[in-house]
Amino acid sequence: MSQIIRRIGVPPSERGSTGGGNCPDIFELSDGNFAVIGTDATEALDAGLPSDASRADYERIVVVSRETLIRAKADIPDA
Repeated sequence: MSQIIRRIGVPPSERGSTGGGNCPDIFELSDGNFAVIGTDATEALDAGLPSDASRADYERIVVVSRETLIRAKADIPDA
């Protein structure tokens, strides 16, 4: 199993999260993939997926705040 090697972006505390209830986060994994902590919105968004998009039963649609992704942009590799 892959391991977390670094956070992408700034810690949730720097984005205003002071507790455990609002901590979206993005991590780079040792295999080059990324892991995301966000709000599970699968039920609300699944029916609205474009016709050329799909997800497996084991996949979830996860929402992260705009600020989380924007503040991670500088840390996301180009290749």
